[in-house]
Amino acid sequence: MRAAPFVAAALLALSAAPILAKTPAPADRAKQFASLPYWGGFWLTENDETTIGGLSEAALAARDKGENPTAQIMKLIGINAPWNAEGKARQAARAKASGGRKADGWGYPMMMNGAAPLQFLVTPEEVLIINAYRDVRHIYTDGREHPPEDDLWPTVWGDSIGHWEGDTLVVDTISVKNPNDYFHGAPPLSEQAHYVERIRMVSPDRIEAEMTITDPVTLTGPWTSRLVFTRAEGFDRMIHMDYDNDRTGFDGQFNTIEQAKDEK
Repeated sequence: MRAAPFVAAALLALSAAPILAKTPAPADRAKQFASLPYWGGFWLTENDETTIGGLSEAALAARDKGENPTAQIMKLIGINAPWNAEGKARQAARAKASGGRKADGWGYPMMMNGAAPLQFLVTPEEVLIINAYRDVRHIYTDGREHPPEDDLWPTVWGDSIGHWEGDTLVVDTISVKNPNDYFHGAPPLSEQAHYVERIRMVSPDRIEAEMTITDPVTLTGPWTSRLVFTRAEGFDRMIHMDYDNDRTGFDGQFNTIEQAKDEK
């Protein structure tokens, strides 16, 4: 009977052996990280740095010229997307429903084209993209595939897998819940939309991305947008409080701040 604890301990050690064997040595782990790009710091969508009133300097300059800056700055809203009849109908419905909606963040794909600062955390197993509105993307780069259909359902950020082609991160995202259901300014794409991104740091202060979206429900063909992120100065940490009690609307050209409403 006294041998029982010893046997149990031995079995526990044996069961843990495969797990321990898979843990890379510190030197190997260091090599894995050294082989990856480093995208540290904080990043903002180019030309989308905002004033305290919620407008970017580029938007204000365009407004002074009588221009609509949205197509150049908020590219993923979809002004220049190849919408089909269903997509145009959803666009019209979005415009009517824009006022008074609250959001807990931007969701995907809009978090990649919003005013909130981003962080890119690159590890051998995954890349995480985080913004100040608590949006988090997990892009798995460990060689896995998307989950099988019976284990996959639409979410605000979808399911993303990726791989590296040199210093370019190639991302494949599916199963995104209609973005406009979550954030009022997002494109009203369907849950069948397929997103492919190529993200690369081209200089110490600049990251460029190309996103191509296909959607058999709302688009007549592929929709490609090119995004640029520039290094944001003056940040020493991420503060996840910026979007609480948000009252931001969108009038088709600019963000608008709505009056507080009694929600009792």
